[in-house]
Amino acid sequence: MKPFLLQFFTWWSGQTIGTRFFTWRFGERVGEDEFGNVYYQTAGGKIDPTIGVPRRWVVYKDRTEATLVPAGWLGWLRNTQVEPPSVQPYTPREWERPHQPNMTGTPFGYRPKGSILNQNERPAATGDYDAWSPGGAPKERRIETGEKA
Repeated sequence: MKPFLLQFFTWWSGQTIGTRFFTWRFGERVGEDEFGNVYYQTAGGKIDPTIGVPRRWVVYKDRTEATLVPAGWLGWLRNTQVEPPSVQPYTPREWERPHQPNMTGTPFGYRPKGSILNQNERPAATGDYDAWSPGGAPKERRIETGEKA
């Protein structure tokens, strides 16, 4: 019962009931990536008159997160590639790193040196800036420019 209710009332935990119906009615499965996401396009590659190209979409395996789409599939979804990676495999360039999803908000997220979430010791203040004080800086500026306070 819980999966049905999640599908009916949420969009972030996979496909909604509307997406499931649209996919069943008009979709054609094109392929699947290494994360288990399934890719579809309009049946027979029919051109959608509202956008001028075949409509393409992804049904995420678990959570709906755009960074879980690999580069090859992303190019196909955005209509920059005609053939999907299931037909013509994507070959990354030599400078491309392996795909990684966005880890923000997870224990594996990036934490810079000054972050309070970073477990390492914070760097000492270097004194390379002056702290702002209310009323202090604007008054000094007016005196320098010759304006009356």
